[in-house]
Amino acid sequence: MSNETYTLIIGDLSRELPLVRPTPNTRLPLVEFLGDTQLSQAAAKATLPLIPTDTDMLFTCETSSIPLVHSLAELMNLPYEVARKRRRPYMQDPIIQDVQSMTLGVGETLWLDLRHAEHLRGKKVTIVLDVVASGGTISSLEKIVVRAGGKPHGRVAAFSHGQPKMDIQVMQQLPIIALD
Repeated sequence: MSNETYTLIIGDLSRELPLVRPTPNTRLPLVEFLGDTQLSQAAAKATLPLIPTDTDMLFTCETSSIPLVHSLAELMNLPYEVARKRRRPYMQDPIIQDVQSMTLGVGETLWLDLRHAEHLRGKKVTIVLDVVASGGTISSLEKIVVRAGGKPHGRVAAFSHGQPKMDIQVMQQLPIIALD
């Protein structure tokens, strides 16, 4: 690890991740799946054993987790749904859920259109994220699953920054680098 990057290794794949500063005193490796199919596929293969085998559906929120969840869904031959981070004009009677993201340091709102929410009803749903810190986003996604009539069945993240406040299966922990 240099002062500017962190070397991420998943199987035979390695990536130099930029270190970002979410707060004045810390730096974190920034994982970006968007546009990197090799990274998405490698992370999906490494994360696959963490998904409960009797999962009916995967659920995530936009944006950076989508390539990971898409790759997992292909490997498992499962459908998935995605909560949006803003209301879209086509949405009718959406489920709306606030979330406090420690990674972003700001509050967000998640939106799931009623027709997509209906796909969760009666299903065992595993929530999958790219990176988890406190678990706030997963907790909010779980609330959406319950409100849609689904059954939260698993919590999985490819990576974590620190120790989440809830039980989440994580493929790999990333460092939190404290600055003086």
